[in-house]
Amino acid sequence: MENLETPSCSCPYPIVATIKTDADLDAKPGEEGNGRDAAACLAMDLSPIQNAVASGSYATIADACDELMLQVASRGIAYQEDWPFTVHLLGHIFANDLNSARFLWKSIPQGFKESKPELVAAWRIGQCLWTRDYAGVYDAIRGFEWSPEVAGLVAAFSENYTKKMFQLLSSAYSTIGVADVAHFLGMSEDEATNYALQHGWTMDSPSKMLTVKKPRIITEQKLDPSRLQRLTEYVFHLEH
Repeated sequence: MENLETPSCSCPYPIVATIKTDADLDAKPGEEGNGRDAAACLAMDLSPIQNAVASGSYATIADACDELMLQVASRGIAYQEDWPFTVHLLGHIFANDLNSARFLWKSIPQGFKESKPELVAAWRIGQCLWTRDYAGVYDAIRGFEWSPEVAGLVAAFSENYTKKMFQLLSSAYSTIGVADVAHFLGMSEDEATNYALQHGWTMDSPSKMLTVKKPRIITEQKLDPSRLQRLTEYVFHLEH
């Protein structure tokens, strides 16, 4: 089968990738593509995914990957080494779509999982999220040396996750121990204390307890229509 030439670029994976049909995978060595002309070898344009990663538009990665996967699947094409499984999986995790992340993980061939440690490391984050192992999420993030291609995506997820956990703590607690905050935020006690103080919490040093600054909740007061009618009638009687 003729190889497609991949243009040189700084993207984390080829913009144009060589992929095989299921028929090619079943063919004997040397027989790939015989009699299959255009259907035997197709170009897979990964530029939408590459652009999303390069621009930091991480929230769009999962949809871009899903759309391309549907296009490929509709042509009966098997995924090869160039498919960005790790980016795809992290895209779902970033979007907090754990169901899609689990489905994707189960669909990935075992051989890919065994040969790509970064893919396994990405799924470890998903596992910890699924089991609500808060400290484990941070351990999974810090326990792997991420490639430059996905390091920004992982860092952005980590930052968002920390903010989300802090918001949950702010809503659920009035006072909370420093050790507990450190656990939920994946920080040392000193780091957790400084983070909380920067967000307006107060600290009782002897007890090592933090008092939560509750987020300001602005509620919109809606006037009951029946009350409005009674008020209108009351004003009418006063004027007459």
